[in-house]
Amino acid sequence: MSEELGKVEKPSVEDFKKGRRLFFVPLIFGGKESPAEYLEKLKKYWKQVEEQLDDLELKLGQVSRIYHELVPSADKEGVKAIKALNNNSLQIIESRLEKGAKLEAAEDNELLTEFMDWSRCLSIGLQNQKVLAKVYESYTETGKKRNEFIARHIDETLKTEEIGILFMREGHQVQFPSEIEVFYVAPPALDEINRWLREHETKPTEESDSEAGTKGGNR
Repeated sequence: MSEELGKVEKPSVEDFKKGRRLFFVPLIFGGKESPAEYLEKLKKYWKQVEEQLDDLELKLGQVSRIYHELVPSADKEGVKAIKALNNNSLQIIESRLEKGAKLEAAEDNELLTEFMDWSRCLSIGLQNQKVLAKVYESYTETGKKRNEFIARHIDETLKTEEIGILFMREGHQVQFPSEIEVFYVAPPALDEINRWLREHETKPTEESDSEAGTKGGNR
């Protein structure tokens, strides 16, 4: 079950059953070369994400587990990896770590690096259709295994009655366990960013080592 929060909805604690919960935060990047207009919208987005997470924790309880796409390490090593990826999500994460939350390794390093390598192969523009088909097949198969690992690892580490946060790009194909209630954090600025990207038909510069076209870097 997925609940979209972030507009004007203000659910009470009584509206939800007890159990494991996961706050899903769309992961959005911005590079140093991104247009100022985009960076301003990005700043607004992450501010609203923080506010909504604060509101959710006030209503439902404190976050216990944190998961971040592209991060195969936990604890201090994971924090270092996030710092290299996205300073905005890092700030939100660090404030929860200070309150006792634990950063888990969201990814399997072998699957992640294999997936990124297949993605790079596709991005260079292969000419032979037979080779392209094989690479795409491997890319798809590895992506499926990667998604299964993320879902399984969340299921294994998010304990009874605990609340977790997952920072991950939109458009993912992770199938979360049915007994975990997923809350989709969608602040108004998210629509603004998606609309801006559509209008400009491009994404922020500075490509990160993520799958097929995810852009990003430190601000």
